[in-house]
Amino acid sequence: MKNTFSLLFYLKKPKNYVAGAMPIYMRITVDGVPKELSTGKQCEPERWNAKTLRLDGKKEDARTINCHLKTIEDKVDQAHTDLFKAGREVTALSLKNKYLGVEEETHTLITAIQDHNDKVKALIGKGFTQGTLTKYNTTLKHTKSFLLYKFKLTDVVLDKVDNYFITEFDFYLRSKCGCENNAAVKHLKNLGKVIRICFANRWMTYDPFSGHKNKITKVQQVILTPSDIQGIYKKEFAIERLRIVRDAFIFCCYTGMSFIDLVELKKSEIIRGVDGSLWIIKKRHKTGIPCNVPMLPVALEIMERYADHPLCIDSGLVLPMNSNQKMNAYLKEVADLSGVEKHLTFKVARVAFATTVTMANGIPIESVSKMLGHTSIKTTQIYAKIMDNKVGEDMEVLKKKPVAA
Repeated sequence: MKNTFSLLFYLKKPKNYVAGAMPIYMRITVDGVPKELSTGKQCEPERWNAKTLRLDGKKEDARTINCHLKTIEDKVDQAHTDLFKAGREVTALSLKNKYLGVEEETHTLITAIQDHNDKVKALIGKGFTQGTLTKYNTTLKHTKSFLLYKFKLTDVVLDKVDNYFITEFDFYLRSKCGCENNAAVKHLKNLGKVIRICFANRWMTYDPFSGHKNKITKVQQVILTPSDIQGIYKKEFAIERLRIVRDAFIFCCYTGMSFIDLVELKKSEIIRGVDGSLWIIKKRHKTGIPCNVPMLPVALEIMERYADHPLCIDSGLVLPMNSNQKMNAYLKEVADLSGVEKHLTFKVARVAFATTVTMANGIPIESVSKMLGHTSIKTTQIYAKIMDNKVGEDMEVLKKKPVAA
């Protein structure tokens, strides 16, 4: 992005010139390519100093013209700085147009990402969620900080986004931002979506992700055993916040609710079904797909426990929930105090419902899929595979034991 740049003023002799004042022109040169334009001022040749590129003397008209030329010089310098900071290509023509206020149609990366995120924000509740917007905004934040760190820019024209840019951004996410592999890959995928839009709009001439490969690392799912769940459920907690987090976690273990769905779960969504028992009848926040779940005794007990809680009375919600970040942090305390040496999250509770609570007890995968509100049974089959892996691990342990006499 470096280039040579110079600006000089000179007298331009008109055609058929005989005598008198000559127009003062300026020549902008970038990388050896010049562009000329008039300053709008004139000067007699004998008063022009070719070394200082200014008028000689201290007359009022000389001071006025020299001040005008200094103002032009400052504006051209500022135009050069603005183009460079914006990551736009600096040429003699682009610099001339910038100085004149002639805006060239350019498309930049940060503007493209922001436009994409604004559209996602406008469609929250219509195919997108606040969580999705938060992820894209985080990608935008990392991209801005990368541009400033690597190129000292606040934005960059899309034509400058090449494979080197993508590779360096990948490295930056992992080294400077401390992103694990999967987090880095997700940010690159988010950026890739915006790049594909730009490519489709013909704002870019090639795909900078061509040849760049990233792979999500399979994360070993935490599987809770029946004794794990019972240990957490039976544990007595003196601190109210831990009791609430424990109860919310167990409620998810027995209903399959995601964290956001539990946060939004209203008492009005607990309805008596055709079988005469209470059901959770609601649509998933993420997909809008119904996830109708019969209430198991443990879940009913927890719901009744908070029926008279002030926050639940005021809001009409089933449980008095806090933020996901705080509650997942509190779950670590719950696990430690319950003697469960596993990393607990509300995602783990949802997996526990699919595996330990339902499929391990013979509930058909089709029913589990419907209760979880999955859009495809293939998603539910991931949990079935987890169960198979768990059986395999357990059998390996059994194989190592001595044969009974």
